Amino acid sequence: MAASGQLPVTQDLSSLRAKLQKLLRFLREALPISNAHTVDFYTESVWEKLVDLPPETVLSALRTSAAASEACPLEEAGRMSDVTDFPKIFCETSQKLVNVEAFALAAKYYSVQNLGICTPFDQLLVALHGNQKQRTDENVKLDEFMNLKKSHEVQAMSELISSIAEYCGIKQVIDLGSGKGYLSSFLSLKYGLKVYGIDSSNTRGAEERNRKLKKHWKVYRRRSKPDVSGLALQTAKEKKVQDEAKCKADTEGVGTNSTAGQGKPSTSDFLSEFSGSVISDIRRQMENLKVYSHQEENLCFENAFSLRDLLPVNAIDPTSSSQIPKRKMSEASKERRKITSKSNESNIYSPLTSIITADSELHDIIKDLEDCLMVGLHTCGDLAPNTLRIFTSKSEVKGVCSVGCCYHLLSEEFENPHKEYTQERWGFPMCHYLKEERWCCGRNARMSACLLPTESLFYRAILQDIIKECYGITKCDRHVGKIYSKSSSFPDYVRKSLKKLGLDESKLPEKIIMDYYEKYKPRVNELEAFNMLKVVLAPCIETLILLDRLCYLKEQDDIMWSALVRLFDPVKSPRCYAIIALKKQQ
Repeated sequence: MAASGQLPVTQDLSSLRAKLQKLLRFLREALPISNAHTVDFYTESVWEKLVDLPPETVLSALRTSAAASEACPLEEAGRMSDVTDFPKIFCETSQKLVNVEAFALAAKYYSVQNLGICTPFDQLLVALHGNQKQRTDENVKLDEFMNLKKSHEVQAMSELISSIAEYCGIKQVIDLGSGKGYLSSFLSLKYGLKVYGIDSSNTRGAEERNRKLKKHWKVYRRRSKPDVSGLALQTAKEKKVQDEAKCKADTEGVGTNSTAGQGKPSTSDFLSEFSGSVISDIRRQMENLKVYSHQEENLCFENAFSLRDLLPVNAIDPTSSSQIPKRKMSEASKERRKITSKSNESNIYSPLTSIITADSELHDIIKDLEDCLMVGLHTCGDLAPNTLRIFTSKSEVKGVCSVGCCYHLLSEEFENPHKEYTQERWGFPMCHYLKEERWCCGRNARMSACLLPTESLFYRAILQDIIKECYGITKCDRHVGKIYSKSSSFPDYVRKSLKKLGLDESKLPEKIIMDYYEKYKPRVNELEAFNMLKVVLAPCIETLILLDRLCYLKEQDDIMWSALVRLFDPVKSPRCYAIIALKKQQ
């Protein structure tokens, strides 16, 4: 490896499994709340089945808990060592929720941050850089190229990836699920890495976006770095004017002096005087640029200047055989610029279109595959676990940095145990312990972190009752989509939804539709309270998924180091955790 810094100590597999076991003990009782479908909230009497408290009590307790959490984050939860230390949360006979305060406290305790399984981001960066000075570029404002959320994500993740690449001595990066290519482009332009961005959709848009980004990037970098060439040329012009004036004065002095050769200044005089001013200025400016890498210099100083252009008038003997005609010098300069441009092409972003699975052969997709890092920023569904599987199975992939999202799109091995599947690789679970437990979250639980506004859910729950009672359909799993945002009223929402579901909306007068609305309006607080319970529980579901992935990596024999890192501000980017791992040296 290129660096020898000691990476932060992380928890071993046995410690992580112990935390996982305690989390499962809590989730076995709490998971029915997460798995309840709000579409069936009224038709299946979900509140009465799962909660033994008035909705007003639940809402008040959760709001009090949230306020206390902001005042003293995790102070009370931190004192609890085990779920058995919590007061009784669920009734032993009915399994209904009976203690909201304890429920909120337990959910807080089993969050990623409180369990102590995260490695601090800053601590990792320091370890990766070792004794080397970390390269910084505080003036780069990514929001000139992308929105604030994306710029926050790209800046943090690219800094980490470049640090890992430098630590491992790696120049090639594979960005899975690269999408619009923001991360890939930035890794290439700022850090000089050779990046292959692979996405299942058409990548021509990413290519065009990268071209525009590169254009804006070059302009930006010229503005943000010292303009050495401009300063040198300006100094040379000023010197040129001074030399012309001096030459004129010396020529006029020839008429009054009889000594031969005194009227014409020598070339050595000009060079001596030039070296004392212009060259010293250039040298000082170039020394200031040593903090920037060679790649950054290539990006900033495309309009390279030649020493000949800076020399004062008559500094070069016109009869010198080494003089290059002005036109030919210009052509030589162009050719030199072409060569520099070609050399920079080794540090490029190449968008590729391909569907990636755990069994994908990278050599078939990337012809010049070499030792590389595999990364993914908000890789959707199964792509995140498949990224980890590719990392563990391909010898060329030396490190991985993966931030997953869209947990509701994960495939689960034990979700439908009675259904036969040909699929061999599943998104969840990955680790041996959860496979042995045949653990299943369920799609509704995985969706709990992506809840819609309460009124939208309220409309959909009433619609389900209308479908059941007026159309005789007891189970309707079809999605109505984003009709709520396009509807002017509840009757308008119902009619548009029925039409999309292929049901005759004309058989329902508006009075009947509004009767259903008035029937459930007093119970909207039940749905709001239940929705909040699911939101409180959502971080525990994410903890389970992340622990599963981290334990999977800890189970591999050839992995030197693996960790979970909070990479982003969760307010700006809720899916903020990165799974990072490095392989042992061969």
